[in-house]
Amino acid sequence: MSIRILVVDDEREVLRLVQTILADSAWDVVLVAGADRAIRALQEMPAPPDLVLMDVVMPGMSGPMLADRLREIAPALRILFMSGFDHSQVVQQYVIRQGFDLIAKPFSPRELVAAIKKSLGSA
Repeated sequence: MSIRILVVDDEREVLRLVQTILADSAWDVVLVAGADRAIRALQEMPAPPDLVLMDVVMPGMSGPMLADRLREIAPALRILFMSGFDHSQVVQQYVIRQGFDLIAKPFSPRELVAAIKKSLGSA
């Protein structure tokens, strides 16, 4: 059974970068642009993904708000946040202190794969 990762970011360049980095992995990667599409994608999946990789700061709905919404649908969902603002108040208060994993942008391919493996519990 393949591991499915739902990737959510409002920047298409980030989605393309993640897709390129993970292209050779054995993971099934689903890319969506924005929070509303992420909620819809999760609702349409036959089973929840093994991990959601999402941006912290997005227009309309922040990553932490989206995490709450997604966990209403799938309570055991694993979430890995990514942010270029890893020392900001929002990141510290709503990501780090809540116990979520975080990878800082920009990241190398090796750093991203390691962070995903850690979040999946297979580091």
